[in-house]
Amino acid sequence: MSAEHNVIDLDGKDRQPAGRTAPVRLAASRKWNVRLVAAFVVGIVLGGVGVGELRDSREERERNGSVSLVAFPASTGSGGADATDVLQLDGQLAVINAGPAPITVNSATGQRPGVQVHDTGQPRLLRPGGTAWISVKLRIECALAFGSEPLSIRFSVETADRQVREVSYPVAVAGSAWHQGAERPCTVLADLAKRHG
Repeated sequence: MSAEHNVIDLDGKDRQPAGRTAPVRLAASRKWNVRLVAAFVVGIVLGGVGVGELRDSREERERNGSVSLVAFPASTGSGGADATDVLQLDGQLAVINAGPAPITVNSATGQRPGVQVHDTGQPRLLRPGGTAWISVKLRIECALAFGSEPLSIRFSVETADRQVREVSYPVAVAGSAWHQGAERPCTVLADLAKRHG
């Protein structure tokens, strides 16, 4: 009859029973997965915020750089004739900022047969939706000025992003305040020309 001997190792202080190693590894693996998922979520959130800020920044730059104007003759003032059938008048041009950001109108000029316009050199700051009256000098040839063709006014404009841009706007002269202001002096000039002609 043989005797079976069971050997017990009494020196194995650091060893854990075989049944406990799997749950410890599983818990460590779960912690690692949670950290990876958290890092991924944080990355998505930060990336989304960065993309949103980039888009907002681009939209703000576009808004600050855009120019939309409306202009029309506002009034005429004093002046006189420098030659037969030619008037030199002071006037005003109304300019409305139809864009989304403030702008500064530095200059306004325009020319076509019969009409010349240039500003008197005073920049005007215009808030969105605001209107400015720009003082201008007008040179009007009575015989040619009041046709149906619009006068293209060129504006030099500084936008909110400190860029200077050139924009144009067509202004109707026929039937305008400039036309009305010049009508009587032009009639007087025509009468004088007939008397001396």
